[in-house]
Parts: sequence; structure tokens; C-alpha cells
Amino acid sequence: MHRSGFVNIVGNPNVGKSTLMNALVGERLSIITSKAQTTRHRIMGIVNGEDFQIVYSDTPGVLKPNYKLQEQMLEFSRGALVDADVLLYVTDVQDTPDKNAEFLQKVKLIAASPKQQTKVFLLINKIDLTTPETLENLVAYWQKELPEATIFPLSAKERFGIDQLFAAIKDALPECPPFFPKDQLTDKSSRFFVNEIIREKILLCYDKEIPYSTEVEVESFKEVPTANGQRPTANSRLHIQATIYVERESQKGIIIGHKGAALKKVGMLARKDIEAFFEKPVFLELFVKVDRDWRSSQSRLRHYGYDLT
Repeated sequence: MHRSGFVNIVGNPNVGKSTLMNALVGERLSIITSKAQTTRHRIMGIVNGEDFQIVYSDTPGVLKPNYKLQEQMLEFSRGALVDADVLLYVTDVQDTPDKNAEFLQKVKLIAASPKQQTKVFLLINKIDLTTPETLENLVAYWQKELPEATIFPLSAKERFGIDQLFAAIKDALPECPPFFPKDQLTDKSSRFFVNEIIREKILLCYDKEIPYSTEVEVESFKEVPTANGQRPTANSRLHIQATIYVERESQKGIIIGHKGAALKKVGMLARKDIEAFFEKPVFLELFVKVDRDWRSSQSRLRHYGYDLT
């Protein structure tokens, strides 16, 4: 008997969805920062065993959109409600329960519908940051809000409760052959992960609106042949050129910084993580350009890989 299925992770911003995704997959696929709206895409991570395949999807935090980019981010989250075998609705001990009530209502309908085959797990994350009494009250609250859901208190960061959740997910999957080759880890390209790593460093290094006004695009990604002219090997080097786009000329100056110091810091931090991700030495070149109001342009969003429908 082989089990396979799609497990989609949804919830409000900053409840730890990406940390949970990485803990379940065992790889660092989703970028993690303390800032809201870190995840912009729907990111797939695949976990394989001899008798199972679990296809996880991390999604952007649910929010009320103010521009076209956020509209697409919300569509990624809404789409995750309709194609899941197991739906993981993530909250945490600091989350406002009635925040984004419309989206939560959709989750309730899925959990309560006798026609739906989707199993709903309610995850209370970051329990290491609260008291047993508060946690008990939260469990009681969610039992009333989502009586059909199975509740899992956990700490994704500390990996507490992850093994129990993984076992429950595996048991909830339908009998099915694998959807993807058993050696496949994700549906995203190498360029995508370079983009995300650079964008993570921008989120960490800049404040206010700057990180949310930027998009990253890899212009060149190639393995440099060895010195003797042979084909690239496991010991070859990656040569990557990427452009950071901003919406305003003034933002370009902030990204670059005094004498290029800010951009140099982003490049140094990103290069280290890219080398760890690909397990190869990396030569990284970063450029900064202005793409005015790209977040509100349908054509530019498509160019950057946001599948607008």
C-alpha cells in the first residue's frame, strides 16, 4: 500500500508557516524572517518514503490586499483550500483568532462539509512562548471554533510536536501512487531559490517599506568550468548575476548604501546561504535597477513569475 497526497499550509502572517514547512520537509525551502509578508509564492516541498509521498505547499499569509501583488498572494492562499488532501491551518499563541474571519470561515466550511474529503488539522504554534493555562484556553477556544478539526499544539522552531504531526499527516493520506519522481524535492527552479535567498537578506537588512518594494531576478546562473577546461564537476563554481528591482529612484540609493556598503552586505550574506544551499562555491554579482510601480502592474508581475489569472 502506497499513500500520496497534497498537504497545504495556510494561516495568518507571522504564525510560523514557513518554519513549519521547513521542519516537515527537512530542508530550508521557505525563507524565514520576523517580518510579515515574507512568503510571496506558493512553494512546494516533497517528502518521500518507501510507502508514501507527501507534497507540502507553503503559502503567503492571509491579508487584505492593497495592490496587485498582494491580490495574487491572497489567491495562492485561497487556491490552497481547494486542492488539499490535508489542510494545515496554522495559528499561534499570539495570533488574533478572529483576524481574517472570511478566510477562516472557508476553512470551517471545508472542515464541516460531509462531501469534502479534505482533513483539517488546526495547529497552535509557538507553544514554547506561553503558559500551560493559556494553551489550555486556546485549545478549548479552537475546539469550539473548529470542532471537526484535529488540534495539534506544537513549536515548529523547537521541533516540539513535529514527529506526531508528521505521523498523523501520513496516516491521513489516501492510497495513491506518487505524483512526482521519488528523488524530486520541489517544483521550483534553482533560480527561484537564489531569488528567495537574496530577498530574505533584503528583508533582514532594511526596514519599513524598502523590503516590500523590491523584487529579485536572476539574470545569469551558470557553472564555471574547471581550470583545465573540463566540464563542470561537483567541485566547480557557480557564477550568478542577479538584479534587485525597486519602485523608486530614492529606494535604489537606500539599497546600495553609502559607497555600496549596504548592497555589499546583502551580497555577502546571500552568497553564504547560496553556497550552503547548492554545496558549491559561489561568485555573486548584484545590480540594482528601478522598475516603477511594479507591484501594481499586471504585466510586470507576470514577468516576475506571479501566475495571474
